[in-house]
Amino acid sequence: MVERPPHITMTTDDIIPIMVKLQMNGDLTPIINEYQYWDKVKYKAKTISPVELWSAVKLHRKLRYTSLRFGGYTFNFMVTDAMQRSLHEADLHIGGNLGSNTGIAETDKTKFVVNSIMEEAISSSQIEGAITTRKQAKDMIRQEKRPKNKSEQMIMNNFITMKHIVHHKNEDLSPEGILHIHQIISKGTLDENDDEGRFRITDDIHVVNHSNSEVVHTPPNAQELKELIRDLCNFFNHDTSNFIHPIVKGCIIHFMIGWIHPFVDGNGRTARALFYWYMLRQGYWLTEYLSISRIIQENKAQYEKAYLYTETDENDIGYFIHYHIKTMEKAYTALKQYISRKQQQVSQAAKFMKIPGINDRMAQILKIIYDDGERVLSIKEIENRFNISRFTASTDLKALSEFGFLDVIQVNKKKRNYIKSNQFDRLINRH
Repeated sequence: MVERPPHITMTTDDIIPIMVKLQMNGDLTPIINEYQYWDKVKYKAKTISPVELWSAVKLHRKLRYTSLRFGGYTFNFMVTDAMQRSLHEADLHIGGNLGSNTGIAETDKTKFVVNSIMEEAISSSQIEGAITTRKQAKDMIRQEKRPKNKSEQMIMNNFITMKHIVHHKNEDLSPEGILHIHQIISKGTLDENDDEGRFRITDDIHVVNHSNSEVVHTPPNAQELKELIRDLCNFFNHDTSNFIHPIVKGCIIHFMIGWIHPFVDGNGRTARALFYWYMLRQGYWLTEYLSISRIIQENKAQYEKAYLYTETDENDIGYFIHYHIKTMEKAYTALKQYISRKQQQVSQAAKFMKIPGINDRMAQILKIIYDDGERVLSIKEIENRFNISRFTASTDLKALSEFGFLDVIQVNKKKRNYIKSNQFDRLINRH
């Protein structure tokens, strides 16, 4: 558990002069903009005590709080200047058109970003304990193989859920819709199948730190779920009386599912799925290709602390919002880097396009085999990788085999796989 902040005993009249002095000296703004918690603030005190500094930070936030109620609970947050700047950048980059966001043409959208939805499915599952390599997981999804274990089932479920959300992004959220998302995302992964797509009915569910078995969060009672979920759906579907930026609302929706913990298991995966749903519904279409869970996975401790800070500090949800916005920035940067790598790969594959009869997809297939001589390709994988029809994928592979670059392996009466031919290197060098 995180260290609890001290109880503030100073009066507002005593705190205001301290707060004003800190602001004039420029000592308060960095703490406010980074939405720092007591465990960091206490080390920033210079000419005053840590408690006095904390009192000034808390008063500054409270004077600017936005308050929300879900069921019988009140949550507060402050939107800092740093958040405003990040939100403005997100408005520019995560909406709009692909060319302005990432520097590639709209016609190349599928070619460059179809892989990202798989990244999100894999990372969201790995956060919750799925154990498999990214290569194995991607091969399973591309080739539509049947999951062999719980980890692979979690990843496949997440992938199917993301595709479902994309097709239903404009619909209102309802309790039934949340249950359906949970049913898809948890299929075959829970200890009891009856818990799939069902709100918990008991109060024996706790969030536990598995390293020391300490209970870090006790969610609301099961009898409160109906009201809490109803309020969350209303928050999702309708504008609040005070304007809340859509990305901030998405962060709050993400947080609330985790905090309410309405399911026996699968709450984290469901929370992240509903965040994506809300963002796509609000027109931030590039969110579909941001692998936010991968960024969370790389620093899971900060993700968990964002929840703990909120609950420990009087339900100040600003900690989680600040963390989530930073995560989105990193995910967008990662997407641009990914697209840059894909562009480089396409550029490298361009030399194969000089071969007579080779189109751009076939050139990229040759690049895959050139880089990995042990690779086994299937029609299904090519179909999913390039988002093309089965006929087109089959035609490309058949042409490459007729040119002599690939050999055909007959798996059964219907299925064929393709591998690097013995004359591949000689043919490539000839061109």
